[in-house]
Amino acid sequence: MKRPIKDQPQVSSRISRRALIMGAAQFGMVGVLGWRMRSMQVEHADLYRNLAEENRVNLRLIAPSRGLIYDRAGVPLAVNEQVYRINIVPEEAGDIDDTLRRLTDLVEIPEEDIARTREECERQKMRGAAFVPVTIVERVAWDDVARVTVNAPALPGISAEVGLSRLYPQGADSAHVVGYVGPVSDYDLRNIPDPDPLLEIPRFQIGKTGVEAKFEEMLRGEAGTKQLEVNAAGRVMRELGREEGVPGADLQLTIDTRLQRYTEARLEGESAAVVVIDLESGDLRAVASAPTFDPNLFVRGISVADWTGLNENIYRPLSAKTVQGAYPPGSTFKMVVALAALEAGVVSPDETVYCPGYTEVGGTRFHCWKSWGHGNVDMHRSLQESCDCYYYEIGQRVGIDRIAAMARKLGVGIRHDVPMSAESVGIAPDRAWKRERYDEDWRIGDTVNASIGQGYVLATPLQLAVMCARVATGRDIRPRLVQSVNGIPEPSGAGESLGLNENFLRRVRAGMHDVSNNPHGTGYGSRTLLDEAILAGKSGTSQVRRITPEERARGVTSNEDLPWERRDHALWVNFAPYDKPRFAVACVVEHGGGGSSVAAPIARDVTLQALYDGPPPLEAYPSNQRGRIAELQSRIAGQTARAAAQRSDRA
Repeated sequence: MKRPIKDQPQVSSRISRRALIMGAAQFGMVGVLGWRMRSMQVEHADLYRNLAEENRVNLRLIAPSRGLIYDRAGVPLAVNEQVYRINIVPEEAGDIDDTLRRLTDLVEIPEEDIARTREECERQKMRGAAFVPVTIVERVAWDDVARVTVNAPALPGISAEVGLSRLYPQGADSAHVVGYVGPVSDYDLRNIPDPDPLLEIPRFQIGKTGVEAKFEEMLRGEAGTKQLEVNAAGRVMRELGREEGVPGADLQLTIDTRLQRYTEARLEGESAAVVVIDLESGDLRAVASAPTFDPNLFVRGISVADWTGLNENIYRPLSAKTVQGAYPPGSTFKMVVALAALEAGVVSPDETVYCPGYTEVGGTRFHCWKSWGHGNVDMHRSLQESCDCYYYEIGQRVGIDRIAAMARKLGVGIRHDVPMSAESVGIAPDRAWKRERYDEDWRIGDTVNASIGQGYVLATPLQLAVMCARVATGRDIRPRLVQSVNGIPEPSGAGESLGLNENFLRRVRAGMHDVSNNPHGTGYGSRTLLDEAILAGKSGTSQVRRITPEERARGVTSNEDLPWERRDHALWVNFAPYDKPRFAVACVVEHGGGGSSVAAPIARDVTLQALYDGPPPLEAYPSNQRGRIAELQSRIAGQTARAAAQRSDRA
């Protein structure tokens, strides 16, 4: 039906309003779009330009060259060697199991490496990093690299490349000091706050023990980057550019490799530790634990058999006994008690104490090592002949708190700033320590035991060497293991005066002199004869078992008749030369028996080697020992030559 003419103006008016509303809405939408486009193109142009670049360019880290480690003479202790490795990129490999099977048809790869590769590929996929290469095996021969390269079309995702890996040229000689590196583990990542992105690179090596671990960040350096053009799937198309990283810092240690090598050889067959300190600078010239191990085994991936052999050895070759082993210091602690008593004024150097072979305190007998006693003993003779009863008496007079204070002043019971793993603090016990540790009061019997370095007292071989060094010099000698970083010298450890009475120190040193040089001295059998090499020492034998009254009544069982783990520890400390000290040495032989018979000869030989910077003249030894010493020197020289040849062959 045709609309009446009178209604047409009304309809036109309605259409005009609708058109106006729709036009306004369209104009508003265009305005909003224009404003947004202006905002994106002008105000936020840099942001979106960067996002576009990120979609096209992928940045990857380049591992820096790890810093090198040298000894004091520049002999390399830890270096980097170029190695060939075979990698796999999980996302490009397709069926990883099939690809690995085809690879093993060409190259012999241990099954444990194949299993580890599967796990790491799965881990990379779960983390959304399937495009990051995973190392299957390294240190492969050139022939294997050639076979992989020739067969590349049949091995998707597999590639061979040249990389750097750690090498320890001296092998086992400085293993406990330098430590070793190994691949980053999940445990490492969990325990490192804010880990460096470098650590996410599969099989990236970091320090695990020793100097390698303590200076990890400094040795690691800073990562470089390379720009890779990638497609939408993240696959690499080409490299657009790179910026090399900053190599790690080079370290020079205070260790003397020749002396360290001799010391390790001299300790062969023992579970033992020796520390040698240069008294002029505090430099640690040798820090040897026996038995030792080859750190290269860990870098290359230690086998189950090798790990089991090291881990189950009762001599604990993986333990750095020089800093981790805490032992009752035995009679080597008597210098501490003597100086504490002299400084406190509770005894004079010439005062005598009667030794009948035992001292009775609170109804308990504390025996002297010499069962029939020493008779009247002054301080000099108490050191020379190591009388226990003398120290039972003066220890009670001076009290444990002053003994502990002197022990810490001389370096026992404190942690020294040495970059080695798991350093023990030892124990210089006092009343407060026992109350805190055991919630018990200190007893007089505790003091009696502590006065001869037994009971709660514990010290590391490093602490015993520092103690001897401070007695020898009267200075606050600080052990130094790092000589320089990138050629910049580290502070000397020479130290300032301890503030002890020099006359008292002379009395103690004189007693130590006669330990080694008086026929009645406990260390007379390990004396030296040349004036420029006269030793001053102190023996120690510390019990690891309790001797019952019943055993003492029937006769104490000798160490030779006991199982190895129940025998006494043998200890010895000395400095030399007596009139102008240059070196202090501490030796601990676990379950070795007598300090004078076992530890003293080792320390004497190492001290002479340090003094003469090589084999000493036979005239330095008593005439009846020269034949044996000549044989010993010849054997060690032969061992050293064979070890050097083996290192050369491996290189």
